[in-house]
Amino acid sequence: MFTLWALVEVSLLCLNAVCVLHEERFLAKIGWGANNVQGFGEPPSVKSQVLNLIRSIRTVMKIPLIFLNIVAIIFKLVLG
Repeated sequence: MFTLWALVEVSLLCLNAVCVLHEERFLAKIGWGANNVQGFGEPPSVKSQVLNLIRSIRTVMKIPLIFLNIVAIIFKLVLG
């Protein structure tokens, strides 16, 4: 059944998955490492934009994800 809680839970799991991606171990193996060089004035490629999004999510959401995970776990324990 599709509910609002299911949508919140899926987004929380996806954010967790993005935050645990390791650039040197996983992303570099598929060619998405940190060594992407972009020239001055060139528009950013889709690959560099996705890498910047992953780094931004990892930087900004590190502490809030801890609290969101705690709330989700408590919610699941109390309401099943």
